[in-house]
Amino acid sequence: MKHLNKALALIVLAFSSGVFAASDFDSLDIDGSGTISPSEAAVDTDLMAEFIELDTDGSGELSKGEFANY
Repeated sequence: MKHLNKALALIVLAFSSGVFAASDFDSLDIDGSGTISPSEAAVDTDLMAEFIELDTDGSGELSKGEFANY
């Protein structure tokens, strides 16, 4: 059920991506993990375009510090 809720939240956010064009870190960190995953970042096409460059430690996720460079 937890995965279903997360998936539904991501779908809703994807359809409302215009609202998140100027998102902050906490808005994008849907699961509260302290990082932004590619699926969470997918709601912002500009962020996705820069995701790999912003992920300076190569973890596959953006920390708050890495996101600050966006």
